[in-house]
Amino acid sequence: MNVDGQPAVVTGGASGLGEATARMLSENGAKVAILDLNQERGEIVAKEIGGFFSNCDVADEKSMQSGLDAAKEAHGPGRILVNCAGIAGASRVVGRNGPHDLEVFTKILTVNLIGTFNATRLFGVDASTLDPLEDGERGVIIMTASVAAFDGQIGQAAYTASKGGIHSMTLPIAREFANFGVRICTIAPGILLTPLMDVLPEEAQVSLGASVPFPARLGKADEYASLAMHIFKNRYLNGETIRLDGALRMTAK
Repeated sequence: MNVDGQPAVVTGGASGLGEATARMLSENGAKVAILDLNQERGEIVAKEIGGFFSNCDVADEKSMQSGLDAAKEAHGPGRILVNCAGIAGASRVVGRNGPHDLEVFTKILTVNLIGTFNATRLFGVDASTLDPLEDGERGVIIMTASVAAFDGQIGQAAYTASKGGIHSMTLPIAREFANFGVRICTIAPGILLTPLMDVLPEEAQVSLGASVPFPARLGKADEYASLAMHIFKNRYLNGETIRLDGALRMTAK
């Protein structure tokens, strides 16, 4: 798909991978709507890229639908959805203070997995009815997993479950949405420099980057955005989870 002039929705677009993707989409002519809970930052980014912002909780049905409706009113029915909204967390299943907090486990799955599914299912309703473009394509959806889906470390049970679920539902949704001409791909980033990583000391960031085979550094948000742009353009990419990790394979801890 040529993104120029096309309405695009980016969840979690106020920072990190979502912000980088929103900016790159805008630079390539897309009409970008940012859906995020961070209103202050979201409005700043939207203004800078000439886009639209809506305060939105991806895991809430009414909030997500309202965000999509607002984006549709601003730019027209979306042909592009990028799911970047997500949270992290680490806790052992049985730790010094007892069992893993069930509320924490539930929250991580609710935001990451259910939020991604919620946005995808609601976006798909309008996308499936749009006029077809070349090859009958009507839309493209990108979901964000993680290498943790495959190489989850000790303490990542909740995060890994949420990202593994995103990977697992990629193919069945792609098979279903193929009937509408809507493609689905998932990106599984490795250790990328995002606000979640910024909380670590510089020494720890350098050490993590050195663990990557090549290039031996932390990944950049715009490298995620560049891969997303290629997925949009390459109509033969569908139903696939693509690792973006410099050949990193995470150790147990």
